[in-house]
Amino acid sequence: MQKILIPRLTLAAAWLLVGNSLFAHDDAALDKVKGSHGGQLRMAGSYHFELVVASDGMEAKDRPITVYLTDHADQQVPAAGTAGTATILAGRTKTTVALTSAGGNKLMGVGKYAVDPQMKVVVSASFPNGKTEQARFTPLATPVADGAR
Repeated sequence: MQKILIPRLTLAAAWLLVGNSLFAHDDAALDKVKGSHGGQLRMAGSYHFELVVASDGMEAKDRPITVYLTDHADQQVPAAGTAGTATILAGRTKTTVALTSAGGNKLMGVGKYAVDPQMKVVVSASFPNGKTEQARFTPLATPVADGAR
């Protein structure tokens, strides 16, 4: 009996240690996952936000910004009744873009911003249930590979 119990306990302990890292939802883990629409993923409360920004040229001009909403199981969350903002910091310019439902699980807006590899974006979304969630992005930054510094 003891010969059977020890391997099972060892297996259970290993599963707990490995399992937690498999289901991690921190920014470093999400940077290793390509979003369904090619954007950067971030956790925001009980949601995942996928941010897609333009990547065509350095001059500031009107460009679209899109946020896709999913839950932690990667199931689409309807955007109907949800509104938000995307605050874009590119170079020395700060631009705030209103985001509105664009059907399905998509929030969209258009704002004047420059494409900058160092740009940062803060997305805030207010849901019909009264909750407001926020996430921070570096949408054009290249993620650091495992083991690289």
